[in-house]
Amino acid sequence: MSKLQTKTIKQYKDNGYFVINLIRSNVNGIADLLALKENEKPIFIECKEKGDTLKPLQKFRGEQIKKYGCEWVLVKDN
Repeated sequence: MSKLQTKTIKQYKDNGYFVINLIRSNVNGIADLLALKENEKPIFIECKEKGDTLKPLQKFRGEQIKKYGCEWVLVKDN
């Protein structure tokens, strides 16, 4: 797990979310993390370390996720 993922998990947990690291999935390009909170939309979080770029498939998956009523966010390490 990257430092950015660890930092992001802590931030969301501190705000009351239950955070799952999606290490393996049957869907290529899926986000790194899933944050859940009662009475809130699920949030899929893609973490990108400095110098890493969002791949077209990852962007496509983010748009797919939004169609299902979930949030999708990109967290970048500057």
